[in-house]
Amino acid sequence: MSDIKLKITDREGFIHEIDAPTDMNMNLMEVVRSYELAPEGTIGICGGMAMCASCQCYVRSNHQLPEKSDDEEAMLAEAFHVESNSRLGCQIHMTEDLDGLEVELAPES
Repeated sequence: MSDIKLKITDREGFIHEIDAPTDMNMNLMEVVRSYELAPEGTIGICGGMAMCASCQCYVRSNHQLPEKSDDEEAMLAEAFHVESNSRLGCQIHMTEDLDGLEVELAPES
């Protein structure tokens, strides 16, 4: 396995092109936190359990992502700023198939 390239637009509108490992079982929320692309305490508040929507993002590329779980659907139904391409970053695990993924972090609720 190897690193993949991601393009992440932060909440200030800045675009970050980063490398994400595929061999550490990380999800997108953990990658955002490790690169400090959101202020401490504003993303991944629930620890990645799909219970807070603080890691909501908009998928801007045409990647085929796994179907949303019932928990993710329920959390997005209660979240603010939801769009048709909204996903929870904690539910997107880094795999080689996601090379080139482009996402934008949703505004803080």
